[in-house]
Amino acid sequence: MKKWLLILGMITCMLGLTACGKSEEANEPLLTAEEAETVGRGIVESINQCVVENMQAQYTSPVDVSAIASWESAREDMGDYVEVISTESEFDGEDGVIDVRVKGSLREAIVEIVYEKSNITSIATNVEYTFGEKMEKAALNTLLGMGTVFCVLILISLIIGLFGFIPRLQDKLVKKPAAAPAPRPAVAAPAPAAEEDLSDDLELVAVISAAIAAYEGTSSTDGFVVRSIKRSGKKWQSAGI
Repeated sequence: MKKWLLILGMITCMLGLTACGKSEEANEPLLTAEEAETVGRGIVESINQCVVENMQAQYTSPVDVSAIASWESAREDMGDYVEVISTESEFDGEDGVIDVRVKGSLREAIVEIVYEKSNITSIATNVEYTFGEKMEKAALNTLLGMGTVFCVLILISLIIGLFGFIPRLQDKLVKKPAAAPAPRPAVAAPAPAAEEDLSDDLELVAVISAAIAAYEGTSSTDGFVVRSIKRSGKKWQSAGI
């Protein structure tokens, strides 16, 4: 019985040592520093040659297309490729990152190569700007953003201010119906001149009667009847004799 227990213990120890050996192998980095430097330098030079010789159409994988597009975009600020300055790498088993510092004719840049499970998943080129350039870009972005906001606010204020003129414009554009003319007041007919009634003026009647009798050559006025007296200018006329 003791012999079997001893054999079982030895087997357990051997399995434990094997597992430890496998775990140590699993923790070993995918690439050493020297290998990472060689890989990084080769990738950078291959990308630059591809762009310089216009061989982009030969690369169709998403990683290659993205890497070439990033390099072309960075060349505007980096300038022409000069050389690789340094390479830094950090791996944890099959995952890791290689940072390649590149010198350009205008500025330096860092090419970041990302490994995941022993495969390259992304390659990006990031231009290194000075502190003054970063502050200048930040100021320009701030001014651009604030200027856009103020322009929009001014435009909104102008639109709101025009609301007061809309009713006036509508009144001018819409033709109002012409108002009916007011009726003219009827002109009153002139009242007829009232005839002057002088029948009660006995003295005037007597004088006129005597004058008529003298004109007729009679001495009596019994046959005369004065019905009305009308004035015509400066002369008096009798009617109805």
